[in-house]
Amino acid sequence: MSRTIAALALLMALGACGSRADLRPRAGQSLPVAPLGRTDRPTAEELLVRPQQAAPQRSVELRTRSEEREDDPFDLPPPDGN
Repeated sequence: MSRTIAALALLMALGACGSRADLRPRAGQSLPVAPLGRTDRPTAEELLVRPQQAAPQRSVELRTRSEEREDDPFDLPPPDGN
């Protein structure tokens, strides 16, 4: 019983370790240099935002019946083993 209580207390203590403060560079360090073509440095918040290309939205279209595939010009047979 005491082991269970100790394990629960440890889990609660570990769960409370998360920090909710704003992100800042460590003391003596600075943010990365400005990207090429940009005159100002991006903030920490701007660096955390993913660009659209990094996480594209997916369009999931479920097929309800089978359909003939269109001819694919890049669907080539494997090369000969010669």
